[in-house]
Amino acid sequence: MELVRYADRPDLRDVRFRTLSARTFPAFTHHNQTGTRYWGRLVPEHPDFQLALVDDGELVAELHSLPLAWDGSLADLPLGWDDVFERSFETGRPYDSLAALAISVLPERRRERLSERMIEAMREVGRAHGLRELIAPVRPTLKDRYPLIAIERYAEWRREDGSHFDPWVRIHERVGGEILAPAPDSMRIEAPVGDWEEWTGVRFPDDGDYVVEGMLAPLRVSAGIGVHVEPNIWMRHRLTPSTES
Repeated sequence: MELVRYADRPDLRDVRFRTLSARTFPAFTHHNQTGTRYWGRLVPEHPDFQLALVDDGELVAELHSLPLAWDGSLADLPLGWDDVFERSFETGRPYDSLAALAISVLPERRRERLSERMIEAMREVGRAHGLRELIAPVRPTLKDRYPLIAIERYAEWRREDGSHFDPWVRIHERVGGEILAPAPDSMRIEAPVGDWEEWTGVRFPDDGDYVVEGMLAPLRVSAGIGVHVEPNIWMRHRLTPSTES
């Protein structure tokens, strides 16, 4: 298997959405306004941080990330996924950290620990660029089964052996990540009800809050507009040795 930059493989860029993203994330997540605004700038402006994993010519996994400024404190932590784009592209602060945007693995290859490999690849590229920290607004795998539970509570759930309840959070912890804070307002998606009905296959005949398959929190419908605010969990991987005693 080989890691390659998407910037060097336009053939992979042409197939990445239908091969990976469309199969690994719910349809509505691809209509986030902030992501739509900035996604096209990732490869041209930050090519080293957009990588594909290829196995015998087949695209099997990918990672996307952005360098940004973060002083290491909770007070300076981005609000979430949306804010990573704003922080990286708009503030003008010198980069010292790396923020994860997405890791995708072919569903049929998920038992091969490729997610762990992609986390490490993300850490390696951060180190290569002299960045201090990798932070990730993690999308918890099982949170869609508990959409009415606040992310602050969900982030604290542990199994009897002490490992995290959520499989994706658990993988991050297993390879050295640590939970920083909940991100209750990480990704915002706002669209007319008709769009939501098309994306989800569910009818929304009246105003109110709806629990929808695949959503980590309810969809709120009001006056013909649906708003979904997805919660994540901020995690940190240190890229340089800690100076703490």
